[in-house]
Amino acid sequence: MKISILIPVNNYDIVALVHSMKDGMSKVPEFCEILIGDDGSSADYREKYKQLEGEGVKLVVSEKNIGRAAIRNKLALEAVGDYLLFIDADAMLPGTAEAYLRKWLPYIEKHEVICGGVLYHSIPPDNPDLMLRWKFGRYREQKKASERNRHPHASFSTFNFMIKKSVIIKIRFNEELKQYGHEDTLLGYQLKKAGISIFHIDNGLMHEGLESNREFLNKTKLGIENLSLLYDKVTDKKTFSKLVKILRTYNRLEALKLTGILSGIFIRYRERMEIKLDSAKVSLWLFTFYKLSMFCTYRAIHVRKQILPVL
Repeated sequence: MKISILIPVNNYDIVALVHSMKDGMSKVPEFCEILIGDDGSSADYREKYKQLEGEGVKLVVSEKNIGRAAIRNKLALEAVGDYLLFIDADAMLPGTAEAYLRKWLPYIEKHEVICGGVLYHSIPPDNPDLMLRWKFGRYREQKKASERNRHPHASFSTFNFMIKKSVIIKIRFNEELKQYGHEDTLLGYQLKKAGISIFHIDNGLMHEGLESNREFLNKTKLGIENLSLLYDKVTDKKTFSKLVKILRTYNRLEALKLTGILSGIFIRYRERMEIKLDSAKVSLWLFTFYKLSMFCTYRAIHVRKQILPVL
């Protein structure tokens, strides 16, 4: 059994991460290679990645930025492993690489898809401009495997997961998704439709790449817009909705004919909500309402376009 470690990256310093994984790989022989997927990075960063090549580390380059889905598919095709461990570039090991890598081994022949989870530092960042991303991650994204396994497909994340190569070659990441947001949701939906189970374990990596409040709000906007477009494209809206809490809430509001009211609130109070969210004292309840009202607004726009379902 061979396992490849795949790290897609765009203009991010992964030197420490690769060196750590390389050290762990030397002690856990089932892991046979590290593939770095350079997705259109600048010349300075590409030079750093090139210096990491050799002794089980290979650089796979895309001269232009082809997107998160396409670079992952490219890495999967290049990999020699029977299983592929995908790690986001802004991840950090909470302990030793050897312990992290060994923890996957008891599960790989029992499950085709395994998620390790995401971790956040328990102490809030000193910089208040990072508070929204940290608080959302710490209290919404970081969950124990026992909780994630209650709804395994809905809890699927591409941040730190292992998948059988034959599965990802067949299903693949959807390369039509160029914009940020909900790639995880779509792949979780596709795996569920294909009847492929997902198993979650407690083998998390630290998420180090915290965006500023404004950057995270901008990414949230892209993600919400993408989710609305995906909802139009999927053929099985019932199954897709079960995977996303905001969709389940939206459908209930739509049945009560309340989505128009939330759209109006978003249009009128968007700036005020964003000012409150861009602060040291972040309300996750307000952030949830902000996303829901934004989704109602995008649905009102996209429904008029009559997008045909294709997924």
